[in-house]
Amino acid sequence: MKWQQAEAAKVESPEVKKQAHRRYQDAVLELSRAYALASASDAATEIRDEVCFFQAVRAALVKTTATGKMSDKAKSMAVEQLLNQAVANAEIVDILKAAGLQSPDISVLSDQFLMDVQKMEKKNLALEAVKKLLNGEIKSRSKTNVVQSKTFSRRLEEAVARYHANAISTVEMIQELIALAKEIQTATARGDELGLSPEEIAFYDALAGNETAVEVMGSEQLRVIAHELVENMRGSVTVDWQHKASARARMRILVKRILKKFGYPPDLE
Repeated sequence: MKWQQAEAAKVESPEVKKQAHRRYQDAVLELSRAYALASASDAATEIRDEVCFFQAVRAALVKTTATGKMSDKAKSMAVEQLLNQAVANAEIVDILKAAGLQSPDISVLSDQFLMDVQKMEKKNLALEAVKKLLNGEIKSRSKTNVVQSKTFSRRLEEAVARYHANAISTVEMIQELIALAKEIQTATARGDELGLSPEEIAFYDALAGNETAVEVMGSEQLRVIAHELVENMRGSVTVDWQHKASARARMRILVKRILKKFGYPPDLE
């Protein structure tokens, strides 16, 4: 019994606590680095909440170490924040499941979904769920279509700003977001209609940003240019980080050469 008490006293000693804190902080730091590398995987998505929890605890420990102490009020607020976030995330998932959204994406944001939301008591959580779906879709588009991503991101930010200014209600906000989701779906379908891949439609949108080019050259010519740009760019892409700058320079020259070949933009001829 005395030995157990002695061991417990060691664990409670300030030095042992500091060592334990450092080990925890180092472990979470390594976890965060590994998670960042695999954040796009399904496995990483499943443990996202746990990683966030560990990171929040680490941040509290770092703050305590830096200041020498952490007030009871600050500790309570930190714990309450973690619990609120966990409950909110769980309730958002429950709302999506209640609406029959087992593997939700923006295709589920329909008029029927809006009708279901209007019957819900916690409409604010439904709003967060819709925002989460849209944010994920817009973020994924930034990898292949910067023009679309920026456009939809700006639209989303403007809607959120109006909501925060109390210019629109929660239901009206959700209605706007669903309308935005439909536009995103239409943009995806437009690529299929034009017979363009996601990479090609990205170039097409950039080219069509010049109204004169659309009027003078027409949609079909812009489609041809977009296709040739992607075909030529694929042969110039490199994963060698040491030569990334020179590769970018070559691609810029290649793009200029192809655009000049087709006389784009026509208003500069």
